[in-house]
Order: sequence, then structure tokens, then C-alpha cells
Amino acid sequence: MSQVKTLPATNPVAFVRPRAVSTVHISSSPSLRLTAASDETGEDIFDALPPLHYGHREVHLRNGIMQSHRLVETGEADAERAFFVADLGQVALQHERWTTALPEVHPFYAVKCNPDPYVLRLLAALGTGFDCASNNEIAQVLKIGGIDPDRIIFANPCKATSFVRAAGRAGVHTMTFDNADELHKVARTHPAARLVLRILTDDSKALCRLGLKFGAPLAAAPGLLETARSLGLNVVGVSFHVGSGCYDPDVYADAIARAAAAFAMGRKAGYEFNLLDIGGGFEDATFEAAARVLRVAINVHFPDRHERGIRIIAEPGRFFVSTAFSIATNIIARRATDEENANAGESDDEVKAMYYINDGVYGAFNCIMFDHQVVQPYVLSMGGSFHVPSGAPMQTCSVWGPTCDSIDLVSKRATLPCALQVGDWLGFDNMGAYTVCAASQFNGFDVSRVIYTAGGIGGAEARAALKRLAAEGWGHK
Repeated sequence: MSQVKTLPATNPVAFVRPRAVSTVHISSSPSLRLTAASDETGEDIFDALPPLHYGHREVHLRNGIMQSHRLVETGEADAERAFFVADLGQVALQHERWTTALPEVHPFYAVKCNPDPYVLRLLAALGTGFDCASNNEIAQVLKIGGIDPDRIIFANPCKATSFVRAAGRAGVHTMTFDNADELHKVARTHPAARLVLRILTDDSKALCRLGLKFGAPLAAAPGLLETARSLGLNVVGVSFHVGSGCYDPDVYADAIARAAAAFAMGRKAGYEFNLLDIGGGFEDATFEAAARVLRVAINVHFPDRHERGIRIIAEPGRFFVSTAFSIATNIIARRATDEENANAGESDDEVKAMYYINDGVYGAFNCIMFDHQVVQPYVLSMGGSFHVPSGAPMQTCSVWGPTCDSIDLVSKRATLPCALQVGDWLGFDNMGAYTVCAASQFNGFDVSRVIYTAGGIGGAEARAALKRLAAEGWGHK
């Protein structure tokens, strides 16, 4: 393995910001200007939340970097702290895509994916329901105010007894099950529940295979339904989940067919189901393809759904938030391969440098460990400028998190400019799903903060929806 040496650090980002004018010149390039007056001034919509800014995400990534530089100059501790920028307009745009492609399917947002307070308020204002997996998630949603408990499905098939009882007290009656013990538990603590049978489907084409843990095989369904009948419980429908991060839309067709078979089993057991929950797994890149498969499958297997009063819901998570969040990270250290070894015959794709950034797999990048994501770094600032020359020499490198654990590897192999130095900034997009929600403070590192904006396509719709919710008196707690 190549020896490494410590490279000399240069001064952190050397931005010069004129204080007497509103337009900030970042470099000599005439295209790189930021208007500070409107973009930096946020709007306070909710009492308990940070301001919501105007402007595109890129504006606030750059503003955040400039603010960090000002704090470095004053000697502020943790001045280079990593930060997210969340564009709520993107969440509103995803909601519009959903209602266009699947108008029959009511989305119940999977809170576990990203329980960000602004995201929850925006989706509440847009009329979605919520898929909750714990008492705390239920409480977080209901605390917003103005949300009927019927807009919540307790979609955890294996719940603590106290959680079932508390859900009943909160008015949350719709909940899933996939085993007989759960039925006996519900019969004791919440007999008025509206139960949904979670069936097992093919999740082999997903990043996270939930079928390893949840879902009753179809062969077990008749026995479970007989047990529910004997306990006097009300089973109202069927749910399934093809796995988180499903990359093959065709699996939805098989899942719908299995759900139709479970509906027939329910009728034979004396139930008339009226709820079909098609779960989650929806990916941004394949969403329209998945929607086409679902529309066809639903028409084939549930042609009389309107006459039978069957309501269809889903549990999307990452689809709504993944593309809405980006993170800016500061290069806090670097090491490079020894030049003598490099000249001794190492290949061009050998890792030449190791960059250390101030967020990692114990923080926002836990998605690498838990959600099997592959992240791609790009340069936000280099050498005191936001402009990266198109012909800048590049090299193969690796990117590491800030902790003292060797598993804290963010990117095993990336191609970045050779001129990157300590104090420069790297960005990562598509960081809204299963990131900040599972971040820890391991080794004493703080969780990265979030800056909110509503810019670009969907921005006006997001801001209007949030203002409506606030004007009605909700969302301020």
C-alpha cells in the first residue's frame, strides 16, 4: 500500500465580500454574482422554525460558504460546520408529479425517511397522509395541528403493546399486522382498530429488502384472517411493500396480483376489504415507469374498485425528499500519495489523495451504511472561488468523514481537481432520504444544520401552501 504524507495547508476560503454593495462578486467571472438583499433575507412563517428563504438552492450553498468564511475570520468555533440546503419547492414539485401520475393513489408520507419539520408541514398543507412507525412519529405529526388522526396509518406490523394502546388514545385506528400475536395484542389494547394485513411480496429488486423482516406469506393469510374474526377484530384491507429503493418497477404488478388474492381470501373469511396500501419503494428516476405498471395492474386486478368503494393509498418516502436536500462539507484535512511511489509505476486510477470532510457515515452519510447509497462529491469552492476551470487537472481520490473510526469512508473512489486544498468545499446532492434522520453525534460532532429555501419550480406553490397552514393557526408549535 502506498505511503502517505501530510500536505501543507493553505489559508481557508479567501472570499472577499464588499460590505457597501448588495451584489457580491465572487470571482472575475461575470456570471458568478449573488444578490444578497433578497436571497439572504428569510421569511418567518412558523414561530418555532427557522426562516424560509427565497432563491435557488445554489445561492444558499454559496451564501453558507461565505458566511462560514466570515465566521472563520472572527475565530468562531466550528465555523466550517457542514450544512444542508433544503429546497421545499422540490418537495412540492414531487407532490405534483405524484398526483399527475397516480391520481387515484393517496400518498401517506413515510415519516421515518425524513421527519424534517418543514417537510412535514408542507406535506400536511398539500393534503398528504402520514405513515408512522412509532408513538413519537405519531406525536410529531399530530403536534402540527389540523391533521385528522385518520390521515395517519400506523404502518409497523410489530408494535409494542403500549404503542398500540397510545395510538388508540390518540385516535389513530388504522394499523398493520402480519402475525397472530399482533392480533391478540390489538384485541386486548385497541379492539376498535381498523387492521390492515401486510402480505409478503417479491422485494429482491430493492436496495433494502423489508421482506426479510415483515410480511405474511399468502399461505398464512387465511389462518390470520380466521384468528382476527374469532377475536372480533375489523380487518379493512391489505398492504405490501416491495422494498425501499425499488429499481425494477415490474415487481409492483406481481404485488398487486398478490394483494388481489388476499382480498379474495378476506371475502371468504367474511370481510369486505375497502383499503389497498401499495407501500413505498418509489425512486425518483423510475417513478413514471412504476406508475404506469401500477395503473395497468390496478385496472386488471381491481376493475370494480369504484363500485366496491376501495380506497388506494401508498407510503412514499424518498420520492418526496431525496432530491430536495443537498449538503455542503468543508475539507478539514488531506493526505496525498508519496510522489516517489507514484513515479515508480502506480496507475493513473490509483488513489492519489485522501480528503477529510466534516460530516461522515456517523452523521448525514449514514445513508451509505444503512440505505446502500453511493454518493458523488463535486466541488463547491476551490482556492477562494466558486469557479472551477474546465481544464483543471484531475486526480483519483477518496473522501473520508471526520471521526476516528476507519469505517467512516464517504467515497472510496472519486475524481476531483488536483488543486483542492484544506478549506475548500465539496457538495453532495440527493441527500434528503435516510440521512439527517439517523445522524448521530458520535465522537462529539454535531448534526449538520439545515437552511431552507423555496426557489425554482415549485417554490411559489410550496410557500403558498405553508402560508395557508400558518394562517389557519397550525404548525407553530
